[in-house]
Amino acid sequence: MGAGHAHPLYRSGESRVHRAPTEVKIVALLVFVFAVVATPRETFWPYLGFALILFAVWIVARIPPTWIATRMLIEVPFVVLAVLLPFAEGGERITVAGLSLSVPGLYAAWGIVIKGTLGVAASLTFAATTQARELPLALTRLGVPATITPVFVMMLRYLDLLSAEIRRMQIARAARGDSPRLLHQAGAVAKGVGALFLRSYERGERVHLAMASRGFTGTIPDMPGIASAPRATPRQWLVVISPALVAVAVAATAWGIR
Repeated sequence: MGAGHAHPLYRSGESRVHRAPTEVKIVALLVFVFAVVATPRETFWPYLGFALILFAVWIVARIPPTWIATRMLIEVPFVVLAVLLPFAEGGERITVAGLSLSVPGLYAAWGIVIKGTLGVAASLTFAATTQARELPLALTRLGVPATITPVFVMMLRYLDLLSAEIRRMQIARAARGDSPRLLHQAGAVAKGVGALFLRSYERGERVHLAMASRGFTGTIPDMPGIASAPRATPRQWLVVISPALVAVAVAATAWGIR
């Protein structure tokens, strides 16, 4: 997997969050996201609590909030969808600044934006404190099926390679007089995407065959000096997963007093 590889979202550091066992961080991330998703959207205060939990983790991990904010543009398409919901939904309507808006649509838009934002922020926090080479062993320890583990890890590992290949293809087209902004070039762009897909598929097959020929079965055993990390102790499990447990308590309280 390339021991020296670090994905673009990783922020080097020596904080307690960086040193925490990766398998525990994966579970904590999933529990936190499920707690956020399960919280009723009509109750607003729990989301402030979730945000405070993330801020506390950022402080411990020494991650500036601005670093997270600049990398959250991935959720822009969902925000655009959310903006349209108050106009498209039916049901009870209210007038705001001269606009007739759907109340269920406003709640739906709020739910998409706030839950998506918190989920992306939590995922970025995990990515910023976890190196890609730590994932295979952690997923194996969590009992993830051997078929899924290599697919997921190789996707992360070769994401940079595919991005670089896309940039090279764009430069090559531009050097030949291509202008991607013109509508008549859509066919060339589509052919480029197809060629990239085929190259990626063929590369994936070659890499898989190379790994299988070397005895890879999809699981990562503990190999001292190669793929080895101390297993999480019960105390580490309790400490690392505690922010997620607080999030679960917040979500349960929101349902209890709803």
